[in-house]
Amino acid sequence: MWGFIVTMQLQLWLGAAGAAVIAIVSALGEHRRRKRKRMDDVGFMPWQLIQVMAMLAAVILASVALNMR
Repeated sequence: MWGFIVTMQLQLWLGAAGAAVIAIVSALGEHRRRKRKRMDDVGFMPWQLIQVMAMLAAVILASVALNMR
């Protein structure tokens, strides 16, 4: 029984870490978009939305993993 809880908690932590990595990558993408040389070139990736959603997912997954008993 405890093996399932540890496994599920580990999966939640891995999901939170993955979401944090996605947030970092999207922050780098947003930084590159703001510093581009030709400001007329438009992008199609909503980097800020991706970053906010990834951070929200990381916080939710980490809080659920911390509250598992």
